[in-house]
Amino acid sequence: MKLLEGKKVIITGGSRGIGRSIVRSCIEQGADVAFTYRSSAQQAEDLITEINVSPERIKAYQSDASLYEAAGQLVDSVLKDFGKVDVLINNAGITNDTLMLRMSEDQWDKVIEVNLKSVFNLTKHILKPMLKNRAGSIINMSSVVGVFGNAGQANYAASKAGIIGFTKSIAKEVGSRGIRCNAIAPGFIESEMTETLDDKVKEAYISNIPLKRFGKGMDVANACVFLGSDLSTYISGQVLSVCGAMNT
Repeated sequence: MKLLEGKKVIITGGSRGIGRSIVRSCIEQGADVAFTYRSSAQQAEDLITEINVSPERIKAYQSDASLYEAAGQLVDSVLKDFGKVDVLINNAGITNDTLMLRMSEDQWDKVIEVNLKSVFNLTKHILKPMLKNRAGSIINMSSVVGVFGNAGQANYAASKAGIIGFTKSIAKEVGSRGIRCNAIAPGFIESEMTETLDDKVKEAYISNIPLKRFGKGMDVANACVFLGSDLSTYISGQVLSVCGAMNT
């Protein structure tokens, strides 16, 4: 039996990057998947075509997770289409890096809204259905930057650190009702951004990673599968670093 057989999963920001890998992995492990995208409609369509499973098992929704009402409408739509939600993976996120002296209020606000407020929005709207079912797994995408900070990323680091505090608090609030909440903190993961880096820059980053390589999207996706599955039913309120021992 596959690890997520019969489970219904929501993944925000699922059309690109790590989210795309999470969608693939959840489908491969037997889940039915609802994933969101904000503007990359063609990439969402391409992903569904590539995965090539029955339409009942996967559906893309255009939705902005940073908007409270839109998050509620998304949850209502997914419940109507899929019947229930067993796993919520709050993956949507952006960066807008600059040193604090140059950071505008808009750069701060947008990163906090997309990265942190979106986690509140989706969690708030999914809790009642999960509480009714007395079961559920919420997985929030943090970052090692949220653990130890990074120059030029005060907004991003604050949003990801906030996710860790939020995760631990929700785990304590709803654990008695069978709902688990955990965070994943990826390190450097291969992406469109890392592909454009100069070789010397890549080498400098890799020199600080004990496993001496960047991670892959599937490394993070596998962690999501584990935390969403029944293999982790006594794990809650934790931060799982997927970083090649960089955060050690």
